[in-house]
Amino acid sequence: MEGVLFLWRDEIMFNEKNQFKAFESKVWLSSPTMHGDEIEYVKEAYETNWMSTVGANINEAERITCEKVGCKYAVGLSAGTAALHMAMKLAGVKRGDKVFCSDVTFDATVNPVVYEGGEPVFIDTEYDTWNMDPVALEKAFELYPEVKVVVVAHLYGTPGKIDEIKEICDRHGAVIVEDAAESLGATYKGKQTGTFGAYNVISFNGNKIITGSSGGMLLTDDLEAANKVRKWSTQSRENAPWYQHEELGYNYRMSNVVAGVVRGQFPYLDEHIAQKKAIYERYKEGLKDLPVSMNPMDLENSEPNYWLSCLIIDEDAMCKQVRGEQDVCYVKEAGKTCPTEILEAIASINAEGRPIWKPMHMQPIYRLNPFIVRDGNGRARSNAYIAGGVDDVGMDIFARGLCLPSDNKMTAEQQDRIIEVIRACFE
Repeated sequence: MEGVLFLWRDEIMFNEKNQFKAFESKVWLSSPTMHGDEIEYVKEAYETNWMSTVGANINEAERITCEKVGCKYAVGLSAGTAALHMAMKLAGVKRGDKVFCSDVTFDATVNPVVYEGGEPVFIDTEYDTWNMDPVALEKAFELYPEVKVVVVAHLYGTPGKIDEIKEICDRHGAVIVEDAAESLGATYKGKQTGTFGAYNVISFNGNKIITGSSGGMLLTDDLEAANKVRKWSTQSRENAPWYQHEELGYNYRMSNVVAGVVRGQFPYLDEHIAQKKAIYERYKEGLKDLPVSMNPMDLENSEPNYWLSCLIIDEDAMCKQVRGEQDVCYVKEAGKTCPTEILEAIASINAEGRPIWKPMHMQPIYRLNPFIVRDGNGRARSNAYIAGGVDDVGMDIFARGLCLPSDNKMTAEQQDRIIEVIRACFE
């Protein structure tokens, strides 16, 4: 069957020769892991009638967050995205302002820039951590010296090169907004992520390392900033006996019910991290003799939270793969594979994997936004008349990488079967 083109959406090649039994219950990429404590706090909110955006659970969840992360103030909000929006306002982003942003991240990292009328400028990725490249960031400041806000995300729970990024930002007088939505519990040089920016964000989305089903928090050491966010997130109500408003407000405050789940989850954060680390190490051992690498960890400087285990296929082990905006096709080759085939194979046994987050500079909605690589502008650098091109690290990782099932309720036996399926793709 070699040399035949297979379409992902219309035909699953792996099923035609599948010798692996499917799991009865689906193995998820990363699903909520509940322990029982959570329901007691939710019940307390119900029984005391604090089914609102105020209450003891919110206060306690904020206190616990500050204690765990090591920040002075935490403001519970409806989502990490809401927290990022508030961070944009605190950072002073105005209409027409350019803002430097991590390129390989979820769109929730950068959309809040647009909420305030700003223009995201995407900074390419480096291979060491799959995060913002400090060399590309420095080049971006050469091209846009007026930029005063930099949004840094820690992909898949792995801290980026924080020291280098912070030194560059400090030298250029730029404020860091740290998106630690995926990296809660991860540390860089012994310090928790979510503490390196002026304004920082964590998320309790349902697939995160701990969850509230939804919700997020803005973290800061600035009391005035924290109080501003408390006001903005409750419709900017002024201190008056009636509803009085002098500035635009938002309905962003965290629910006391959601906060109850978060409150019950926090004691299990370290346990979840240990489980995720074991999953990563098991994949690393089981795939070590294949032409693949796991998502990199800078263990000399950081301790990730191992939220998602990912792999990237060696260039010379990639079969031909072409992706459109919504569909993908590939040509099967002996001894080679591609992310699409592996994802199909994983899906055939009732397990969930995903492509690497598609870089923001490749998203149709941001196709006209600037994209900066190590040697300058990453847009329109190659055509039929110009030899060579541009090193686009984020695009390369997206093309050759994938996220593996990383649910901490997955058994060792289930993971072993997933590893076998991946290995079969290289036959």
